[in-house]
Order: sequence, then structure tokens, then C-alpha cells
Amino acid sequence: MNLLVDDLPETVTVDNREYRIRTNFRIFILFELLWQDDSLELKEKLKKSFRLCYRDEIPLNYEDAANALMWFYKCGKEDNEQKKAIAAKRGKSRIYSFDYDDDYIFAAFMSQYKINLQRIKYLHWWEFRAMFNSLTNSNEFVKIMEYRSIDLKEDMPKEQKAFYRKMKLIHDLPLPKDEEEKQQAIEDALMNGGDLTGIL
Repeated sequence: MNLLVDDLPETVTVDNREYRIRTNFRIFILFELLWQDDSLELKEKLKKSFRLCYRDEIPLNYEDAANALMWFYKCGKEDNEQKKAIAAKRGKSRIYSFDYDDDYIFAAFMSQYKINLQRIKYLHWWEFRAMFNSLTNSNEFVKIMEYRSIDLKEDMPKEQKAFYRKMKLIHDLPLPKDEEEKQQAIEDALMNGGDLTGIL
């Protein structure tokens, strides 16, 4: 699938059959947020994803139905080895959040593309992602993502390291609720000389 020569997909294929899906960017922003919600079990995430994304009928083959949605979410692209290596190195840390960074993303699209994401009725997810991935570092949002992703290396000059450490702290994404509670429990145990067994 090539964004330059092929029509943007409105369906996914499951068991050799086409199923219509909702392709507006807002749907797949919600899809991403849903999969980042650690309070939901996998089964619940799947059910909600299917109801959110499939337009008329949900395929009976749930595994392939989920894989088809992931294919669409990734804009028909497979992760290359370099991307996988970067993701593995970074671990689970995220450098943006559609929830937390909504104002920065809104402003970036207004500034760079003159698109008001609040007023636009429809924008295909693949179009949105192409524009999102191509935001330039003249936008504050891109600078913030760079601060979050930068590696504080040992050989980095002291002033530079201090600056990036400060920027990371200022722009750090909030922890998921369960991680926040775990971190608070660790801090409480350390401050009060408590036992960390069962917390770590």
C-alpha cells in the first residue's frame, strides 16, 4: 500500500472478506488510548476496539480481526528492524500522549498545516499519521518529544546534561495509575524504612 499511488483504505480484509471500518483520525486516536489503558483486561480492550472501529459487522475470527485493525493502525507498514531496535532500547517509555499533549498537537497542526483539528470533520487516519510523523522541530511539540527521548550519555557536557535532565523533568509524561501507585508505595517504604518485598 502506497500513500502516493493507492486509494486510502476504507476496509480491512479478514478471512478473504472485506469489512468496513471507521477511518477518521479521531477513531484511531481513541484506539491508541484504549490500548494504553492498563486498567482494562486484554479481552475488554479487544471488545471495545471492535465496537469502536468496525462499521457494520465484526468478523468472527477475533484474532485476525484484531491483526487487521493493527495493520490499519500502523498505516499498512511493518516495523523495520531499526524501529524495533529503537523501541526495544527505549523500553515502554512513550514520547507523546494524545491525552496529555493534545494542546501541543493541536497547535502544531494549526501552525504547520493550517488545519484546525477541532473543526475538521474528517481526516483519514493515514493522512493524519503522515502529517503527524512529519511535524518539524519548529513546533514545540516536536522539541518536547526530543527532550523525552534523548539519552543522557556519560560523555555529554555537564551543562547540556543538566539542561536535558531539567527538560525531561518538566515535560515528563504522567505515569499510568498503577505505576504511579507503585512508585508512591516505594517512596513511602524508603522514607519510612519500610519493607520493599512485594512492591518491586
